[in-house]
Amino acid sequence: MFRGVSNLNIDVKGRIAMPARYRDRLMESCGGNLIVTVDPDRCLLIYPLPEWEKIEIRLMDLPSMNKQARGLQRLLLGHATDCVFDGQGRVLIPGPLRKVAGLDKHAVLIGQGNKFELWDDDEWTQRCNAWMDEEATSKELSVALESLTI
Repeated sequence: MFRGVSNLNIDVKGRIAMPARYRDRLMESCGGNLIVTVDPDRCLLIYPLPEWEKIEIRLMDLPSMNKQARGLQRLLLGHATDCVFDGQGRVLIPGPLRKVAGLDKHAVLIGQGNKFELWDDDEWTQRCNAWMDEEATSKELSVALESLTI
């Protein structure tokens, strides 16, 4: 499970250094082979290859005649890019994906269990503040959240 928040720098070539606490686990589970794709929220999703393959199968099983399903397939599968650790544990994030997520010099890597989200630092801060404000003013919980105890 990947969890936690890490502030990262993006070098001039577009590489991020994967935090040391994840490197051994990623090398063990996928040999450093990752899939990077876009998320509708305009961040990037980073999956270890075996985890991505499960998602890919589920995406391909969606009905191709359904407009929303087809759009999601185009977005996630169409942008999915193989990325591999280099000798220093860095990952090159392709330019087109960096552009979609608005990534420049500073990023935030968020552990999300079986994957990571990679956000532009400023965008992450704005979204985080908005989510907290929204939760503070929201009086309704979805059915899925009503039984959650934290």
